[in-house]
Amino acid sequence: MPGSANHINLSDEELLHSYRRSGDNIWLGHLLQRYTTLLLGVGLKYLKEKSLAEDAVQQVFMKALTHLPQEEILNFKGWLYILMRNHCLQQLRDKTHIADDKALAYIPDKENDREEEQLLEHTLQQMTEAIELLNEEQKQTIVLFYLKKLSYEQIIAQTGFTFMQVKSYIQNGKRNLKTLLLKKTGNNRP
Repeated sequence: MPGSANHINLSDEELLHSYRRSGDNIWLGHLLQRYTTLLLGVGLKYLKEKSLAEDAVQQVFMKALTHLPQEEILNFKGWLYILMRNHCLQQLRDKTHIADDKALAYIPDKENDREEEQLLEHTLQQMTEAIELLNEEQKQTIVLFYLKKLSYEQIIAQTGFTFMQVKSYIQNGKRNLKTLLLKKTGNNRP
């Protein structure tokens, strides 16, 4: 019975399974209640005000109730922590009056985020492969302009192309690069 004290002895996975099986929010409520203190601590860490942190906990609870992923969550505590952290960071971003360096300290360093690093590496690999598929003039001007940060005048001096050629090769190369990348990712939208 969902209202009984049996939920205290159940693991996170068992409570989540009971919720998914029955659809009764009380199971998820018991699970979320376990982590109220953790979420409040995360909220205080980022938002620095108890009332803002308490509001954030309630909003994350609502988000968890309404947007729980269909796929299995292997680490509910970790998932909930990330949900809370992201919510707090979004709150900080939404506050337009916070523009000093202190606010930036709360945004995680993406270099330490392994998934972000892998995504960036994958994107760079795809970009490199796509650049190699451009014609020689487009490839040369794209590399000189975007990667080596040369000006049009420097590119003209180095390649002997005219101003209009450089401009055309960069524009066409950029458009062709976008098309190639969209084909590589399977996304054929313009």
